[in-house]
Formats: sequence, C-alpha cells, structure tokens
Amino acid sequence: MKTYSTKSTDLRPQWHVIDASGRTLGRLATEVATLLRGKHKPIFTPNLNTGDFVVVVNAARVRVTGSKAAQKVYHRHSNYPGGLKSVSYSRMMETHPSRVIEHAVRGMMPHNRLGRAMMGRLKVYAGDTHPHHAQLIEAGMEVAAAEAPKKKAAARKGQRAKVARPEPVKKEKAEKPEGGVAAAQAVETAVEQPADEPPAAQADGAGQGADEADKTEEGA
Repeated sequence: MKTYSTKSTDLRPQWHVIDASGRTLGRLATEVATLLRGKHKPIFTPNLNTGDFVVVVNAARVRVTGSKAAQKVYHRHSNYPGGLKSVSYSRMMETHPSRVIEHAVRGMMPHNRLGRAMMGRLKVYAGDTHPHHAQLIEAGMEVAAAEAPKKKAAARKGQRAKVARPEPVKKEKAEKPEGGVAAAQAVETAVEQPADEPPAAQADGAGQGADEADKTEEGA
C-alpha cells in the first residue's frame, strides 16, 4: 500500500460565501484562513495551494471585543525616512472596511509566494452584494442557497395546513343484517318470543298419545 501524495491535478477549488455581520474579527479571520489554506480538506498539503475561494460580505458590520475599537492602530511604512503612517481602527472602518479583514487574514497565512497566491482567492466586500454569482452558480452553491428558503417556506406552509385542517374523525357505523328493515324486525321478534319445544319433546308427546288410543280400542 502506497502513501497518497496530492498532485496539482487533484485540486478542485470550491467557493464559499461568509457573512461578516456581527462576527468577531479574530474568529472570522481564523475561519477564512482555514478555508484559504485548505486545512479543512483531507488532501491538505503545505507546499500546494489546496485552498478554496472565499467571498466575505458585509465587512463593514464586523465587530471587535473589548476596547480594541478605540485602541487598535494599523501601521505601514514606505521604507523611506519619516515614511511611517498610522491609521486607527475606527478610521479604517470608515474608509476601507474590507482592509480590516484582509489585514487580519494575511497575518495568519504563509509569508511567501504561496501565501500571496492564497490571498488572491480572498474577495472582501463592504456591503451585502458581490459580483461572483456566476462562479457560485457554476459551483452549484447559488442554486442551493436559492432553493433553501423555498423548501423552508413549503415546510412551514405544510405545518400550518396540518394544524388548520385536522383529519376528520371517522364514525363507526353499526352493521345491519341483510334483507333491510323487514329482516331486522324479524330478527328482533324471534329474539323476544320464547323458543318452541325441542323436537325430542314433541316426539315423546306424540308417542304417548298413540299408546292411549291403542288401549281404548282394546277395551272396546
């Protein structure tokens, strides 16, 4: 049995859409970095780009914990004397909210050419719209996302119909004897009247009457 080695021909990148509304910046960046690197796949290989494409929407609604909104500062340098620039978190969220997520994810990626290639698959947008619907439809994600609300609505509609229209209770009807009303009255009359004497008793009475008649003839 040979050890499996991932090849470039085995890579099948997928697309993921993540809504950043109300999400914590650090936890969101960890999830995005995992998808970009491909560490959620069993074929993950450190020296190959096994990750997927990630689209992050509503970047302007991401949040941070504690006092980071007032204390966090982003620095950059132009490599020239006096080229240090500093921007606060609040100012960055007002001007370029997408850069906040990109900066957080970049710090979790490999700092080499492979890491830069992985970062090229990250698409961050400040609003709730993005221009990647064609790619999502091709991957089958857009159709599934559109059908999910319809299935939920149909399920809720079916539940309401069951509650509003309970199944009618079936009443058991008494079985009537064959022959209609006349047959039923005849059965009731037969039950009320006493039964006749059994045939054996009638035979005994007839035998006794015949013996008495024979005795009368002999006496005459």
